Amino acid sequence: MIYLAQTDTTAGFLSDDKIQLNRLKNRPDNQECIITTSKFQNLLKLTRIPNIHKNRIRKSKFSTFLYPNSKAIRVIKDHKHAKFLSNFDWLYSTSANLHGKNFDLKWALQVADIAVDSHFSEEKSSKIFKISNSNIKRLR
Repeated sequence: MIYLAQTDTTAGFLSDDKIQLNRLKNRPDNQECIITTSKFQNLLKLTRIPNIHKNRIRKSKFSTFLYPNSKAIRVIKDHKHAKFLSNFDWLYSTSANLHGKNFDLKWALQVADIAVDSHFSEEKSSKIFKISNSNIKRLR
């Protein structure tokens, strides 16, 4: 199932099937996708958070963190999209456009199984930070 939703950052596709999302966007099947969740308890099931970064991650907004286990995860809170995500433990997420192209609402509505929202906009993507047990580096 592919969902089209207005996320906390931009219009996005969400699914529990990473390969299906990558094929939809014409990307390699094995390309990683961001994992989104609305609950910190689900984050803790997916990865271990280095102690030095716990407070930063808890307070962050519009930020994705690449953890030492190579999972990129964003916790969405205080946003309408968090209510949709609360129906799931977590979902893979990617922008709602073909790889390397701009957002096209007509195409996105055609290829999605369910449109969760009625208004979509292409906004700035989330910031991505790579964290280790002692360092943090901004990737995007």
